[in-house]
Amino acid sequence: MERYDCVVVGAGPVGAAAAERSASLGLSTLVLEEHGTIGHPVQCAGLLSTAAFAECLVSDRPVRNRVQGARIVSDMGSELTFDAGCTRAVVVDRGELDREMAGAAASAGAEFRLRSPVRRVEGDRVVTGGPCASEIAFGVLIAADGPRGTIARSLGFTRSPTHLGGVQADILLTGSVDPRLVEIYPNAAPEFFAWCIPVSDRLVRVGLCGETGVRDLFMAFRSRWAGSVIYLVSGTIPLGTMPRSYGKRTLFVGDAAGLAKPTSGGGIYTGVRSGRYAAETAAACLEAGDLSDEALAAYENRWKADFGRELLLGYRLQMARRRVTPDEIDRLIRAFGHPGVIRAIIEDGDMDRPSALLARLCRMPALWPILPILMRRGIAEIVGRC
Repeated sequence: MERYDCVVVGAGPVGAAAAERSASLGLSTLVLEEHGTIGHPVQCAGLLSTAAFAECLVSDRPVRNRVQGARIVSDMGSELTFDAGCTRAVVVDRGELDREMAGAAASAGAEFRLRSPVRRVEGDRVVTGGPCASEIAFGVLIAADGPRGTIARSLGFTRSPTHLGGVQADILLTGSVDPRLVEIYPNAAPEFFAWCIPVSDRLVRVGLCGETGVRDLFMAFRSRWAGSVIYLVSGTIPLGTMPRSYGKRTLFVGDAAGLAKPTSGGGIYTGVRSGRYAAETAAACLEAGDLSDEALAAYENRWKADFGRELLLGYRLQMARRRVTPDEIDRLIRAFGHPGVIRAIIEDGDMDRPSALLARLCRMPALWPILPILMRRGIAEIVGRC
């Protein structure tokens, strides 16, 4: 039977980051990927903060557009636009990004096996299906198999408390958009939001997420853009972290652990960082000869110390946001149009770590008129804790 120090399940950015770090630390590393091609199918909006993109350690080849700000649009007529005047996020070709990160892992010594879906985990072995069905022994298993992956179910781990369904289309427009700005539509998807991400001035990624009626909501939203759909995809976003992301020789990373940011749904920044933490923990535990749950807990301690507080705050805010009515959202957008508030957003806005901006906004007199809304919906209390 084959045996590897570290087996990583999933060859997306999170799995590739974990595999690259594992192999670079000298561990024999195998990556199992259920699909036949790395980077396909694409189930991602492809909008990465500059910090998230930097975490990927890739060239600029996957970048298709650079974004400077956002435009938030209420269905009741109000709009809020902020433009930092410099790149704050990039729009990437996820397929190319995934392949470059996988290439880096392979260069570090990791092996890849495609068309190898994991059917179940039995003790220290994974059982795979596909044309190369086999049993593979591992020292540590890193689960980067997404929010609906097999490993959590096979091992009996509790998953994230909330899962959103999403639909997204790439649309070749008959007209054009401002390629510098992402557009956000909070009323188009009451349980989350809808978006329009410019790949160029003529190509956009239009999508939304929610728990109920997602297809009908998407069809109504998509009709706002005249053009041809050239790619359509659906997917799942987990909100809220697993109660426990380690145990039974296994470490759960990225979306598999529910580490997507609840405020945006993005998972690259937190996922890639968690993947590297998992690999480093695996290496330390293997070197010490201690693969107990108590030793593996160091992994969860690391990601919680890094961004756990941000994820908890984001989840509470996202759940509270569902209680905000369309009229209240319109009033919030108008209030946030104050020049001082816009300046604060540009100066302190951080897609990956929003707590500092929220704390600053709560101290701004310009936003005091909307405090009754924030208090009524429980948002003020949540933000006050940060």
